[in-house]
Amino acid sequence: MTAKQTETTTRKRLFIRTYGCQMNVYDSERMRDLLVPLGYEPADAPDGADLVILNTCHIREKAAEKVYSELGRLKPLKAEKEAAGGRMTVTVAGCVAQAEGAEIQRRAPVVDLVVGPQTYHRLPELIARVHRDRGEALETEFEVEEKFDALAVPKRHVEGYSAFVTVQEGCDKFCSFCVVPYTRGAEYSRPAAQITAEVRALAAQGVREITLLGQNVNAYSGEAPAGDEASGRWGLARLIRHLAMIGGIDRIRFTTSHPNDMDDDLITAFGEEEKLMPYLHLPVQAGSDRILKAMNRKHTAAEYTALIERLRTVRPDIALSGDFIVGFPGEQESDFAATLKLVEETGYASAFSFKYSRRPGTPGAAMGAQVDEAVMAERLARLQALLDSQQQGFNASMVGKRLPVLFEREGRNAGQLGGRSPYLQAVHCDGPKELIGQIAMVEVLSASKNALGARLLRGESCAA
Repeated sequence: MTAKQTETTTRKRLFIRTYGCQMNVYDSERMRDLLVPLGYEPADAPDGADLVILNTCHIREKAAEKVYSELGRLKPLKAEKEAAGGRMTVTVAGCVAQAEGAEIQRRAPVVDLVVGPQTYHRLPELIARVHRDRGEALETEFEVEEKFDALAVPKRHVEGYSAFVTVQEGCDKFCSFCVVPYTRGAEYSRPAAQITAEVRALAAQGVREITLLGQNVNAYSGEAPAGDEASGRWGLARLIRHLAMIGGIDRIRFTTSHPNDMDDDLITAFGEEEKLMPYLHLPVQAGSDRILKAMNRKHTAAEYTALIERLRTVRPDIALSGDFIVGFPGEQESDFAATLKLVEETGYASAFSFKYSRRPGTPGAAMGAQVDEAVMAERLARLQALLDSQQQGFNASMVGKRLPVLFEREGRNAGQLGGRSPYLQAVHCDGPKELIGQIAMVEVLSASKNALGARLLRGESCAA
């Protein structure tokens, strides 16, 4: 029997559920790519799957509890599979695995394997150990450089015309509310040559837009390719300019950024590099200097505002997104009023806002003056009302404008297409299916909070 025949007759079903951030989406794709050559094919549901992976997020307490609820639902499915003579291997990966590995094994015996975010590249080996009923079922040690070395050869398969590319992992900022330094480790940047090879492979598959990912992506400082005469390491702006020269890649984005790492070169890139989209996610978290200091953010509200002004000087149409935490320990009404003031003065195209969630092991969890849940809920409602109105206003400002749209899929209605504007807005437009995967010019006719309605402008030339 040939190797191909063996693979065909031993196909196994793989189900991956992804929680949380875009980096987890990327990690799930890479886990799938590692396992497909071993005979696993993706499944849409866990029922009857041979391998189930929960790729977890630990940012908020409720997110972690969702994982335990999902494990409870998997228990009878696993028993059913075994009663039929099969075997379901249940794996917990990601940040909850890193932070609560031993607790997961104690609380959820249904779990066969726990894999931290820096060791998922060892999944084939670890799964083989499980099936041989030997070896350790817990693997969460930080080996981020080893991880990227193991994934250096680009073997990704993506569906669609946009793709995430991790360029940096970990964080050295140690904000007092955040678990990332404890679950993802210290900052590590992938070599530029490795990233370039991956992006070239994506372009060869038809990908036209890439989003560079990192817990603190603008802290990127990767080893320069061999032969580069400029320096030993590249910053994010240098990497973006290099990737922009790859044929087929028409749009570049990056997320998530820290204000303290928005250097001059990166700000300048927004005004000079046409393929760098005019959209920036730049979290500030709060508008009160007292709270920012307690959060260990290492910047003030005024410094953040000055940074926004510099960005708008080089790219006046830039769309801003942000993160906000309401109810951090010690937050008074005056502190919250300062956050509202910053939001009003800045103007956001979109934003994410949450009530403060205590994460065990972080300095914030041990602080006194925890804010009452009802107070947090009331403040969050006020903040979200303001942010929603700004998002609606930004979208409304697009009506009547001509925008280049990357069409990525068919829409809900017959003859309709869905795509994204340069500002990351969803755009719906009637048009032929042949436009999927293409960038075409549209005129915006209507706007809601979450999407733009447009008409196709046939025959007009279009910049990416």
